[in-house]
Amino acid sequence: MKREEIKELIDMFAQANIGKIKIKEGDFEISLEKQGTTVECAPVPVVPQAAPTPINVNVVNEAKPSKNHQAITSPMVGTFYQAPSPGAATFVKAGQSVRKGDTICIIEAMKIMNEIEAEFDCKIVNILIEDGQPVEYGTELFEIEKL
Repeated sequence: MKREEIKELIDMFAQANIGKIKIKEGDFEISLEKQGTTVECAPVPVVPQAAPTPINVNVVNEAKPSKNHQAITSPMVGTFYQAPSPGAATFVKAGQSVRKGDTICIIEAMKIMNEIEAEFDCKIVNILIEDGQPVEYGTELFEIEKL
């Protein structure tokens, strides 16, 4: 290092918010320390985090449509909801007739509420999934009878 470079380094060190510096370049080595400054690096304690508890989800779908009826299935993976919000009336009830385009349930996927509509006029014979249950693509949601 040249004399001018060393002077620049000393000036920068004096203005910097550090207490000690050591530079080594080939055979040249310089160490600077401010008077009355103690530099200590206390180790930062690392708190080990517990592994997340695995969640086992069992989809219970014991009810199957009878041979005389058809089923409306889930078009996506998500969570099945019978009503637009907690405490609200359900979209459909067993025994109710619905028209093509009527909303029959909601499937929440990635925080998006997807309204599922009837694809044709039909009568809801049975609701096969409990409210709030996870569903997969193709899961049978309703037992229906075409009108």
